[in-house]
Amino acid sequence: MEELLFKCPYAEKCGGCQLTKCSYREQLALKQEQMQELLSPFCRVLPILPMEEPYHYRCKSHAVLSFVGRGRVIFGVYRKGTHDVVPVEHCLIENEKADAVIGKVRELIQSFRIPIYDEDRKTGILRHILVRTGLRIDEMLLVLVSASENIPRKRDFVAAILKNCPDVDTVVLNINDKKTSMVLGTKDIVLAGKGAIEDVICGLNFRISAQSFYQVNPVQAEKLYETAIAYAGLSGKETLLDAYCGVGTLGLIAAKHCKSVIGVELNPAAVRDAAVNAKRNGIKNARFLRGDAGHFLSTLQEPLDVVLMDPPRSGASEEFLSALCAHQPSRIVYVSCGPDTLARDLKFLTAHGYRAEKAQPVDLFPWTGHVETVVLL
Repeated sequence: MEELLFKCPYAEKCGGCQLTKCSYREQLALKQEQMQELLSPFCRVLPILPMEEPYHYRCKSHAVLSFVGRGRVIFGVYRKGTHDVVPVEHCLIENEKADAVIGKVRELIQSFRIPIYDEDRKTGILRHILVRTGLRIDEMLLVLVSASENIPRKRDFVAAILKNCPDVDTVVLNINDKKTSMVLGTKDIVLAGKGAIEDVICGLNFRISAQSFYQVNPVQAEKLYETAIAYAGLSGKETLLDAYCGVGTLGLIAAKHCKSVIGVELNPAAVRDAAVNAKRNGIKNARFLRGDAGHFLSTLQEPLDVVLMDPPRSGASEEFLSALCAHQPSRIVYVSCGPDTLARDLKFLTAHGYRAEKAQPVDLFPWTGHVETVVLL
């Protein structure tokens, strides 16, 4: 592998990429060593799957808005551990077209004199800019996160965005009027276009809205999902549970290989997107329900053959793991974005009758310390 290096002028101040002083080959070795240390007590750890082009891979770009003297607007990221904004003009891991759109929107914000939200004074309007792009369908969603619906000259502002940013297909205003560190609020208003974009992954078409969970690196996500489906060992006769299912990506990819899919997810917007995604792909053997995965599984009467689980970084709840062991599916495929909590949960599952067979790390986040892993039990 070529000795790829990361030459980012913001790395020291930003803190978003923790491995910028390593070559790409070196960071893969570090991640492999980490996973070996954590998971070798449970199973064999296969060589990490690298990314061929580990730059500009993020299909979701997020810019925090702030201002400096004389009303000059800056955008960037929060310095690690603070809410101080580090100005970032060009990010080496975010989509280049998205970066350009964010820069142009910043200029328009200044020319329209739209007030930027001040966290300390709780004044102003615009808080964040979010841009989502597709991998195989060339569409772009621009999300303006605002403390209020009342943006000055809103119609003219949106028209100017569409004129100056021809790559933007749809604009959504997300209202976040809470005193919170969360980026998005719960209310979306479509200002232009259809309010969502589409993308194709593993041969299926997915709707991506402002609120949707969608892997930020779809190139590597395909490798992750293909590994998970292969580990599930489906024959076409299984009832499969897709736990923590998000917009239904994994379950829908698995649907053609099994008898039926049940997806459960706490986020109501994601459940709606999952149902839409099933319909748009003509998949009739999958249903998606809103609920806590642990509570759902502990009350489910239907027998399960295979469980795909993709919990948040905090891992699965003990309620879920206990209910999972009580159901005794023949195979569990654990997709993890948190190595430490994965090891914790494997300790529980292997103490309750399961055997971990193999773990496949996948590098979804080059130049950062994060690792995604698929484990077959």
